[in-house]
Amino acid sequence: MSSVLNIHRSILGQPWRWRGLAADARDPRFAPDDLVTQLLLARGCPRDALEAHKAPSIRAFMPDPSIFRDMDKAAERLADAVLAREPVAIFGDYDVDGATSAAVMILLLRDLGLEARPYIPDRLMEGYGPSGEALVRLKQEGASLIVTVDCGAQAFEALAMAREAGADVIVCDHHKCAAELPVAVAVVNPNRLDEGEGAAHGHLAAVGMAFLLGAALVRTLRSRGFFANRPEPKLLDLLDLVALGTVADVAQLKGLNRAFVAQGLKVMAQRRNIGLNALIEASRLTRSPTCTDLGFALGPRINAGGRVGRSDLGVRLLTTRDPDEARRIAAELDLLNEERRAIETEVQQAAEALCYARSNRTLTVVAARGWHAGVIGIVAGRLKEKLNRPAIVIAMDDNGIGKGSGRSIPGVDLGAAVLAAKDAGLLHAGGGHAMACGVTIAEDRLDAFAEFLEERLSDRITQAIGERALLLDAVLAPGGVCPDLVTAMEAGGPYGMGWPAPRVAAGPLSVIKADIVGNGHVRAIVAGDDGRSIKAMAFRQAETELGAALLSAPRHRKLWLAGRAKIDDWGSRPAAELHVEDAAWAD
Repeated sequence: MSSVLNIHRSILGQPWRWRGLAADARDPRFAPDDLVTQLLLARGCPRDALEAHKAPSIRAFMPDPSIFRDMDKAAERLADAVLAREPVAIFGDYDVDGATSAAVMILLLRDLGLEARPYIPDRLMEGYGPSGEALVRLKQEGASLIVTVDCGAQAFEALAMAREAGADVIVCDHHKCAAELPVAVAVVNPNRLDEGEGAAHGHLAAVGMAFLLGAALVRTLRSRGFFANRPEPKLLDLLDLVALGTVADVAQLKGLNRAFVAQGLKVMAQRRNIGLNALIEASRLTRSPTCTDLGFALGPRINAGGRVGRSDLGVRLLTTRDPDEARRIAAELDLLNEERRAIETEVQQAAEALCYARSNRTLTVVAARGWHAGVIGIVAGRLKEKLNRPAIVIAMDDNGIGKGSGRSIPGVDLGAAVLAAKDAGLLHAGGGHAMACGVTIAEDRLDAFAEFLEERLSDRITQAIGERALLLDAVLAPGGVCPDLVTAMEAGGPYGMGWPAPRVAAGPLSVIKADIVGNGHVRAIVAGDDGRSIKAMAFRQAETELGAALLSAPRHRKLWLAGRAKIDDWGSRPAAELHVEDAAWAD
């Protein structure tokens, strides 16, 4: 792949290259439709599927739910419960994917005349996934059927206890599975090792699998004549929740996930869900939410309940019928999110200090007592971004047991490595997927665990880092960074993990002024030779070489800036700005 502008080593030490076929898109004179075609092709879209990807629909991408193992068994058992009006409990995870998955099932069952009970475990007191005690208690309190969503794939002991207590359990999950499956009525998971055609959908979030289970349930009830005298529920009305959970869980936005998010954003714009509407208002969004808003405004607020507050707030918000209750919960989540940010900053600073003291490994594993377990996943993500290597952050309790969360880089399957460490006896519990993992570990196994991961992953990490390059879709004159360009590029979305947002290079540019704002962000005004200026923002870069270059660049020395072109709608009229990810000297 050819380098862009002959930049083989940028300020951040990486080459700039064209993304796929995007070399043809470097001419800013491309018409919007031509540019969109190039963006789609560069992201792996087959030429014969261009039209479907330009307007991703559920009809074009949704598979027959029956392709997944155990799906029909799960739908039949749920249909039995609906027809018999059985007491049903929905056991979800405490993150956004878990909350939205639970909400999808609860709202659908409500439309079918069955009021299911939600159960979300307390992150700090109960930990991740179903415990046997909780499942048995749900059975004792009346639930004859329990559906676990976004958890359960590795809950062998807990599900065995539930079976012994007489409870039927359906697992609807997406996390990596072992060769052996837990005992259950059905285990619906595209990442089962024995999955056939459904394995092609292994990138789905749990909320996507919950939606497919809902579709299978409706079809089963239809075949039994359930809707002879009542309307069928409108499954598509639940796509706002599916979109939120998919983006917040950083699922790859390819195939069906793109359709989920594209159509879900349309549903969200109609403000049908009372709780989501309240959350949008609490997030101070005055326009229809975008894909970015799902990941950075709405998702973190729902997550805050599970991280530093009450874990059931998210699912309560998303399923409430009461606008006043929705506003109260949304306001509480907004406050908890502010608290989460303060805790996160404290833990991140301490974790970074440990990283620099132990910088001889290709993979970062840090642990300490006193860290809040609710923010370790976020901190792991921050470390991964800053160090460009996988990172696992572990919060130890006073008994010497640690809860950890990890984030990986493209090309390094962290979830599989953690499962191998569990099989090797290094962990009390562990699992995840390629880009993220969770672990429970004894303090005296920390060093052995870190060494195990280093031995297993170091070569792959080194290779992945060596293959790193900044991939660009277009090169522009400074004046080309404009609202029309942003609008044209957005037509190739939705963008996210696995379907990256377009990145452009603009220049040559002189830095007119630059300063530090907020939490280590660098804000700059840059201008081309024609005097046309744009605003540039480099988030969390004040202490990096990129931030130093922007803050100290002499007026006579010019830069190429690379990043995402965005709309700045804070002023009296919309303007474009560049969110800078890298830079290179133009001379």
